[in-house]
Amino acid sequence: MIRVLIVDDHLVVREGLQLILGLEADVTVVGEAGDGATAVRLAGELRPDVVLMDLRMPGMDGLEAIGHIRAQWPQIAIIILTTYNEDALLRQGLRAGAHSFLLKDTDRETLFRTIRAAARGEMLLQPEILQRALGPPAAAGAAGGAPASEGLTEREMMVLTAVARGERSKEIARRLGVAERTVKAHLTNIYNKLGVDSRAAAVATAIQRGILPP
Repeated sequence: MIRVLIVDDHLVVREGLQLILGLEADVTVVGEAGDGATAVRLAGELRPDVVLMDLRMPGMDGLEAIGHIRAQWPQIAIIILTTYNEDALLRQGLRAGAHSFLLKDTDRETLFRTIRAAARGEMLLQPEILQRALGPPAAAGAAGGAPASEGLTEREMMVLTAVARGERSKEIARRLGVAERTVKAHLTNIYNKLGVDSRAAAVATAIQRGILPP
């Protein structure tokens, strides 16, 4: 059972999500929060598997709440679910450690697929979201010459690119012809070199620095 915490300052949105999530047998809502501070408190008390996080809320906003939750309970996956279709928020959210970025008009199938991927510790971005995130920083990097690789090896770049496409460690290992533990070792090296602690943060940082190609 995937335990979900809903965070949104609009009651009608929280109630709507409750109804939608209640339709699936493997998903259950364990709590709701109307602001970031309450979300952080409930994350500690309830230890959900996944948090659906709005960004703009009174008091502590979603980005700050993501930072607190990721710092204290890194095993909790966070999905941004917002009405604000802004590239800057997208990149900030991914860099803060969110596993995905969804707009509130997303379809139910995509929502559940993203929740299940996040619960497995995987990052899942819709193609149009990934393209938006990659585009401007990559172009900026190209204007200044070849982007820095931050010391990543060729194999680490292959793993990072595969992660950005949403591939699992098992899938990456199969395609590269290596053991899954080798892929995990490459991921650890990538995290250390980029100064991050998750797949989502690694991809967001690589996007911001122009490491990943469009």
